[in-house]
Amino acid sequence: MVVTKNLALAWSFVVALGGFLFGFDTAVISGAEQSVQNYWKLNDFEHGLTMAIALIGTIVGAVMGAYPSDKLGRRNTLFLVALLYLFSALGTALAQEWTIFVLFRLLGGIGVGISSVTAPIYIAEISPASSRDKLVGLFQFNIVLGILIAYLSNYYLDQLGVQSWRWMLGVQAVPSLVFFFLIFLVPESPTWLLLYKQDKEGAEKVLRKMNPENHEQELERIKQQNTQRVGTAKDWAILWDRKYRFPVVLAVLFVLFNQASGINTIIYYAPRVFEMAGLGTQGSLLSTVAIGLVNFAFTLIAINFIDRIGRRKLMLIGSLGLIVTLLMVSSAFYSKDTDGMNITLYLMMYVAFFALSQGAVIWVFIAEIFPEEIRAKGKALGSLSLWVLAALVTFFFPTVTAFLGGGNTFLLFAICMVLQLVFVWKWMPETMDKSLERMEKNMITQTR
Repeated sequence: MVVTKNLALAWSFVVALGGFLFGFDTAVISGAEQSVQNYWKLNDFEHGLTMAIALIGTIVGAVMGAYPSDKLGRRNTLFLVALLYLFSALGTALAQEWTIFVLFRLLGGIGVGISSVTAPIYIAEISPASSRDKLVGLFQFNIVLGILIAYLSNYYLDQLGVQSWRWMLGVQAVPSLVFFFLIFLVPESPTWLLLYKQDKEGAEKVLRKMNPENHEQELERIKQQNTQRVGTAKDWAILWDRKYRFPVVLAVLFVLFNQASGINTIIYYAPRVFEMAGLGTQGSLLSTVAIGLVNFAFTLIAINFIDRIGRRKLMLIGSLGLIVTLLMVSSAFYSKDTDGMNITLYLMMYVAFFALSQGAVIWVFIAEIFPEEIRAKGKALGSLSLWVLAALVTFFFPTVTAFLGGGNTFLLFAICMVLQLVFVWKWMPETMDKSLERMEKNMITQTR
């Protein structure tokens, strides 16, 4: 059993590096976005598109991610993901034309989307049942770590001069190459080998390495497994069945409030927000590192508390905290507070409350509210909704702030969090310590 856990941990750690690159690719653009805008003299529309294009790629990657994962295998798909990250890093760093830059950012986004589908599937398929949730959680942990390292990298590389933005984006080639070569050390998923390729011998070989004593029982368990695929458009129609209406509405609203909090504007535009508050370039990047550290620390805290005090309580605490901190940020902009450190402190508090609530709860909650027969489709709907809304928020933020100003923009986010508080208080069910069967019965009852 120790062999099983150690190998599963090692393989999961390698695959979870896809999550690190996911987070790094998502956040690294924040340090380069103003330089990119100035270099190509982009208007608000072009700038918004430049920032949102990776998220558009993520939507494409998330939608198509199941196809290469099922067709080529989990391992080969991860090789593809590593190459997409590598080409994106090199392409954006060397691009001389804006359209070429946008194209390579799109490729990186597609890599993020495919990675978000394939890596958690692989980890779940090679993990022992007793530690599956924790090992899958490695992927989320690495996303937050990737965001933090991207902010740190931006801070140090900004000191290289006018072309520092190219180094910021190009440095991702290093972890991409490391990820690519480490994938050679992990085997193909035994579940994919058996159920998709009908390679019993290959699956048995991997299982014997993982679990020498019980590999035959594991093989039988996989044989009996009925893999759930997202399916065709016709298959998706089941989500609109009346008895599933309540969990679908819950999932979509949860994702809507996630993005209405404004979190993506901080991840993508943090240095710009800090410069709006009066900090210089280096001060803005250093404050962004502080944001990354807070996000990382409070994500770890939330992971440890989510199964102790419950999803709903975390959301109530987080909603109240987000309202207060967003109002503080808005007030600082209204009063033209020239001490940028005040806004830095307020935004650190804001990120802490987000990490404790929405950041930690969203995927756990969405996975728990859907009945077994539509769980994969429900999670896919949640992912797709999140990426679409994230792209829209990121695309329109430069235009909205130019029109409304910082004070009104953050006030709007605060109002949205008031609506989230009402949603959590009135409609969000607690899913902690409730069996999936009981949750299913409650969800169906709510739709009647």
